[in-house]
Amino acid sequence: MKVCKFGGTSMANSATITQVADIVRADSERRYVVVSAPGKRTSADIKVTDALYACHRERAEKGSCKEAFAVIRKRFLDIEKELGIDISVASELDAIEKAIDAGASADYTASRGEYLSARVLAALLGYEFVDTASLIKFDKDGALLLDLSLDNIRDRLASVDRAVLPGFYGTDNENEIKTFSRGGSDISGAIVARAMSASVYENWTDVDGFLTADPRIVKDPDIISCLSYKELRELAYMGAEVLHPESVFPVRTAGIPINIKNTFNPSAAGTMIVPDGKVPAAGGKVITGIAGRKGFTIINIEKDMMNREIGFGRKALSILEYEGISFEHMPSGIDTLSLVIRDEYLGPHAQKVVASLRAALNADNIDIHSGLSLIATVGHNMASRHGTAATIFAALAASNINIRMIDQGSSEMNIIVGVDTFDYEKAICAIYHAFK
Repeated sequence: MKVCKFGGTSMANSATITQVADIVRADSERRYVVVSAPGKRTSADIKVTDALYACHRERAEKGSCKEAFAVIRKRFLDIEKELGIDISVASELDAIEKAIDAGASADYTASRGEYLSARVLAALLGYEFVDTASLIKFDKDGALLLDLSLDNIRDRLASVDRAVLPGFYGTDNENEIKTFSRGGSDISGAIVARAMSASVYENWTDVDGFLTADPRIVKDPDIISCLSYKELRELAYMGAEVLHPESVFPVRTAGIPINIKNTFNPSAAGTMIVPDGKVPAAGGKVITGIAGRKGFTIINIEKDMMNREIGFGRKALSILEYEGISFEHMPSGIDTLSLVIRDEYLGPHAQKVVASLRAALNADNIDIHSGLSLIATVGHNMASRHGTAATIFAALAASNINIRMIDQGSSEMNIIVGVDTFDYEKAICAIYHAFK
């Protein structure tokens, strides 16, 4: 039995939804389907989720979401008409608009795209619609209650042979709608796959699979045929946007493979994501992929005999904790410690954080360097291959790129370098071609 998740581009309009239905019907093993809200139909279009957030903002500013909601209304009325189905979408839309105008939360508002999308596909397929609102549960702090969610789904679907479920949301301990972060329908699909002990979790999108590098930067990068859960986490976290980085957790424990497939090229094999010990031999291939993110700041701290000062690192991190700021990396030396932080987290707090660090640490020098980008080179074969780091550093040196930071995890599966953002694209190309 397979669980399938279809993303926003797959659900964008009546033509793509028809294609989704054809894919589901083509394999009798595809019994449970999770969907996202409709995405962009063209590059100039707006995603339904973004349009719904606009409705919430308009209501807050003007007391009504009528103008913004007209976009949602037309989108779903057109889909219903073009597909020739009848789900009373007009009355559903009336109820949703009324709820938003009455002060519904942003999470409720944003979730209605997935809700209506699932209603549409269920009607087209003749499958049962099963709302995840009562199945996927969060605690009072918004953390997923995985075991409870799994039990709820198993109980609900035990007597349902085929169903369509909305992704992206569930409810909290007060039964209020709560959403995952953007792209969270991937997580919903993984939870359903785990609950139902699927043989494979198919994640359908608009590309043939994971690519070894960003095609906007590297021309015609290779498709990764197979990678491990850990490699997926590293690449997704560092910016490879095919799959939500948290979607691996529900299926990893059960060893359920993920198959990334292309709705618009269903015959393509796609990318298989498998348990860490089951990746086939790479035939001499050293790295799996390269990914990166822009928008980081590095705070460099210097103090003589830092290594002898008990609690030095704790003091530095406690300041970030007090300000509610998380850090990404913390490379260190005997007398140096660096904190790498996302700009979006540090933002206006930068000078206050530096001042607090000076006061708490009595450091010899603290400086801050913004405009940093991080690039991760990932591969499960890197640990057994001599000279991987040397290849990366030589490639960057040959391209006259200065390395601001180096970090490598204990698994030796990932080497991260920090470069100035103006060198970001050039650095990715240099590393890619060094291994290509």
